[in-house]
Amino acid sequence: MTQGIIMTKSIDERIADLLQGAIDPHVHSGPSIAPRGVDHLELLEQYSAAGVAAVVTKDHDYSGVMTAALITKHHPELRTKILPSIVLNNVVGGFNPYAVEHTAAMGGKVVWMPTLAAENHLRWEKTSNWVHPASTQKMRPAVGIPVLDNTGTVRDDVKEVLDVVAKNDMVLASGHLHVSETWLVFEEARRRGVTKFVLTHPEDIVDASMNDVKGMATMGAFVEHSLCMFVEGSKFKTCSAEDLRKHIDAAGVDQTVLCSDLGQTGTITPLEGLRRGIRLCIDLGYDDKQIRKMVSSNAARMLGL
Repeated sequence: MTQGIIMTKSIDERIADLLQGAIDPHVHSGPSIAPRGVDHLELLEQYSAAGVAAVVTKDHDYSGVMTAALITKHHPELRTKILPSIVLNNVVGGFNPYAVEHTAAMGGKVVWMPTLAAENHLRWEKTSNWVHPASTQKMRPAVGIPVLDNTGTVRDDVKEVLDVVAKNDMVLASGHLHVSETWLVFEEARRRGVTKFVLTHPEDIVDASMNDVKGMATMGAFVEHSLCMFVEGSKFKTCSAEDLRKHIDAAGVDQTVLCSDLGQTGTITPLEGLRRGIRLCIDLGYDDKQIRKMVSSNAARMLGL
């Protein structure tokens, strides 16, 4: 019998192990008015086979609660739990407390501030060489939804929605607001009783600095990074591995959440995005305990699972 041999796992084995119980809190599966490479059911089948614990589906134009209810009822064999959300864009009426209350009543977990209809997004889109594929082909162009009044104060209709988020203990995500707007909205939300916050992809669109990332984490917000913007093979890659390290170090491992932000056509799948994101973290030198926090336990804490 050979003595003293320590068997170490291969990187592929480590990735497979870290996918067990992982959570993807930001996925753009379909159906959607925009082309999608995977629908909600296909996504859950792929994630269940890989051992992923839960996923938050996000559509820019509708609340996902009905789809989630149907899949949960008719596919009890799926291991991955589907958690729906609502994005406060034009199609749902913007800051519509009725839509948010309905989402909460049907089990919705996350309320996103405007994305495609955020005034900041519309400004960014003019210089980004990117247009959402549904915004001009199938629908009238998005109309900006302001979060602040002309005095720089959070609007009353936003406050009404924040009260619904607080009452139902939902997660408030910043969406595509400019980070300066996010600070004001989050501060108002905290005063109104909201306790769960997410800064959405500070690496793109929202113009966040490392000081913003560190400050948001210090005030208790989770900082969510879209792996599609960091991993090779993603058509959305705009950042380097070192950019991800800087963001993680600024917020700290305990307040960092990694998501795929995938599901679109013409690029890697959400599952492959998670795999490559975990591999990237391994290459950056984070240990398995740290990576598990960023791909699983932090999101579980955030979502109340």
